[in-house]
Amino acid sequence: MSQNQKRAVVSVIGKDQVGIIAKVTNILAENQINVLDISQTILQDFFTMMMLVDVSDLEDLEVLQTAFDNASKELGLKINIQLEDIFQAMHRV
Repeated sequence: MSQNQKRAVVSVIGKDQVGIIAKVTNILAENQINVLDISQTILQDFFTMMMLVDVSDLEDLEVLQTAFDNASKELGLKINIQLEDIFQAMHRV
């Protein structure tokens, strides 16, 4: 990771349906956010996805969270974004 790179973790959880990945990645693309890594799985009818994204050029993370909140309501999912440092601190054992 370059010293200037600021990264965030996007998590998506909910009932599997067509268009989840498209909706989330379109929001990221509209905000010029690059996906660095992605992992997704479907367990029976449940969809889970984690993405590591580059938010170095984003001034306000709340802009993305608002867009994700709107998509969450539309699709019936839970979509969250938080800076990688905060995510790491919260999930340290």
